[in-house]
Formats: sequence, structure tokens, C-alpha cells
Amino acid sequence: MKKTLKWAIAGLVAVVPLALSAQAANYTYVGAKKCKMCHHVEYTSWQTTTHAKATDVAKASKTRKYGPECLKCHATNHDANMPGVQCEACHGPGSAYKKFPIMKDRAKAVANGLNIPSQATCNQCHTGQGHSHKVDFKKEINNKKAIHKFKHPIK
Repeated sequence: MKKTLKWAIAGLVAVVPLALSAQAANYTYVGAKKCKMCHHVEYTSWQTTTHAKATDVAKASKTRKYGPECLKCHATNHDANMPGVQCEACHGPGSAYKKFPIMKDRAKAVANGLNIPSQATCNQCHTGQGHSHKVDFKKEINNKKAIHKFKHPIK
């Protein structure tokens, strides 16, 4: 009986952390309007960018037929209900990091799904193939026509 109990406890010790991490990784998208509440400067600036208008641009194209495959890059989470390249397209689904106590601590926010954009983030859509053009993240990070203005500028 004691042996069985020990194995059961050992099994729980091994399985529970895996289950918790799997649950923690199950983040959902909340939409740019939720981000606006705390990131007003960035949101207002983002609205004027090419990324914000990406779905409209794809729909209006005279050279390519618009279809669901366009949403892969021209909408957040490949979802027509999340038009444009919203905050979470680059920063990851915000359901777990959107709360102020988490967001104010970068390490906690990252642990809860916040993605710090990098060249790899851009490369998901900016492949250089077809009509997509390659971008250099380091050169584009302060391009306010494409990304957004930062409350605390990145140097």
C-alpha cells in the first residue's frame, strides 16, 4: 500500500506541472480595443499604420483575389473578426498577460504569453515570397507608418 501511494504521489508530481503548463499555454486573443485601455498612445498611433489597415488593403487589391488564405497575414489570428495586424499579431494572445499586475512586470508578462517582437515575428508574414516583402526588424522598429509610436521610444 505504501509503495502504491509513493508511486501515485510521484506520478502526480510529474504530471501536475505538465498539466499546468499546458493550461497556461492555452492563451486566447482579446483584441486591440482591450490593449487600448492601457496603451492609448500606441493604439492611437497603430490605427494610422499599414498594419492596422492590412485586411482592408487585401480586400481592395486589384491585382490579387481576396480569400481566406489572405487572413494568414492580413488579420490577427487568421480571423476575419480580428481585422488588420493588431497588437496580438506581434505580441501574442493577451488573455493571460493583459491584467495590470502582470503587464507591469515584463518577466511575468512574458511568462504569461507576451511575445517581445523580433525578426522572427516579422518573418512569419514578411517572407519575401509572392507579394510579401522582407523587412529588417532593427530598421523598421521605429517606422511609425508601419508599426506604432511608443510611449517610451525604443533606442
